[in-house]
Amino acid sequence: MEKKSIFKLSTKQVVAIGIGAALYAAASMISINVAPNTSLRLAVALLCIFGAIFGPVVGFLVGFIGHALNDAISYGSVWWSWVFMSASIGLCTGFIVLKADFDLLKGKIKGVHIGLLYAYAVLGALLGSILSYVGDVFFYGEPAEKVWLQIIVANILNLIVVGAIGIPVVIAIGKLKGKSTDLEELE
Repeated sequence: MEKKSIFKLSTKQVVAIGIGAALYAAASMISINVAPNTSLRLAVALLCIFGAIFGPVVGFLVGFIGHALNDAISYGSVWWSWVFMSASIGLCTGFIVLKADFDLLKGKIKGVHIGLLYAYAVLGALLGSILSYVGDVFFYGEPAEKVWLQIIVANILNLIVVGAIGIPVVIAIGKLKGKSTDLEELE
């Protein structure tokens, strides 16, 4: 069986990007400042959820558009280097759909997938950290020490949110979808 291209978006995926980006932007308005220009955002869990359901392109665009939208609405301008932090986490957590034995909406999720999903989130955070550092220090002229503090704090918080909210929601979706009823089979 041939796997669909991750770069060809269906209507359902385009709608998911719009809904996910709007949810991410709105949920990001609820945040707790913990370091200079760095806050705890529960919205990060949405990146893991949308990535695991729809794949890396949707995960990336939910993070990219949602973060940019939130910055534009909340601050009047977009801090692009940090937009890529969110986009990277969405992108990398979406890689889980490339596993042949993973299909969240059919309830096909195993323990190894959960570990891999978290590892992908860590990869996304590391990739996002590089992009954020380069953007902040070399393009925006921010002090490197401040940026390192922001990156460390943001990564700790983001990975806690992914582990405490994002992955449990993904597991719950998998369990719910794994339980089929006669009505669902008729669809």
